[in-house]
Amino acid sequence: MIGVLIVDDDFMVAKVHAGFIAALDGFEVVGSASTGGQALEDIARLKPDLVLLDVYLPDMTGLDVLRRLRAAGSSADVIVISAARDVDSIRSALHGGVLHYLVKPFDRRTFEARLRDYAALRGELAALGEAAQPDVDRMFGMLRGGPQPIATPKGITPETLELVRQALEAAGPEGLSATECSAHTGLARVSARRYLEQLMADQEADVRQRYGTAGRPERRFTLRSPRRRG
Repeated sequence: MIGVLIVDDDFMVAKVHAGFIAALDGFEVVGSASTGGQALEDIARLKPDLVLLDVYLPDMTGLDVLRRLRAAGSSADVIVISAARDVDSIRSALHGGVLHYLVKPFDRRTFEARLRDYAALRGELAALGEAAQPDVDRMFGMLRGGPQPIATPKGITPETLELVRQALEAAGPEGLSATECSAHTGLARVSARRYLEQLMADQEADVRQRYGTAGRPERRFTLRSPRRRG
C-alpha cells in the first residue's frame, strides 16, 4: 500500500481528498495535517510514501515545508495541491522536486489520474534494475501526466521490441543468437537481428562472440538488466 499524508488547512478539503484516496486501490491515508509544523512532525513520525501538500498554510507555506523536508533528507514524494497559481510558487515547487502540481479547483478524475500515474511510476522504478534511455523517457513522461508513447526508429514497433526483450529475458545469461530469437518469437531471422541490435542501441542488451569447433563465430545477445516481474 502507498501511504499518503494530506496537508491542507481546510478540514473539508482534506476530507474530500481522503475520500478520493480511499476509493483508489493500492492507496491509504496515513494521516492529515492542517499546519506546516504538524506536517513536518507527521512526515518524520509516519514516514508516508506520498505527501499531498497545500501551499497556503497558517504557520508557514507549503513551499517552506518542502524546503525543510529536502534539507532534512526526507525521501517522501510530494505532489502540490493548491490554489497558488503564481510562477514563483510553481518554480519553487519544481526546484523542490515535486512530482506534480495540481491547481485547485480540479475534478476527481484529474486527481485520481495523477495518483495512478504516481503508482505506475513507483511500479516502473521497482521493476527496473538499471534504466535505459527509453525507460527514463517513459518514466519522466508519466510525471507529465501519463505514459508517453515510446519513440522507436522506423520499422521498429514497441510491441515487437518488447516481445524480443522478453525472449532475451527468458533466455537468461546464455542469451540468444538471431536464429534462436527468430525461433522463439516467430520473426524472420533478419527481423530478429534488427530488433536485437535495437536493444543494443538502447543499451538494454549486450553481444558477445561464441566460437565453435568450426565455421564462423556466433553472435549471442543477452539482456543487460533483466526486469523483475511483479
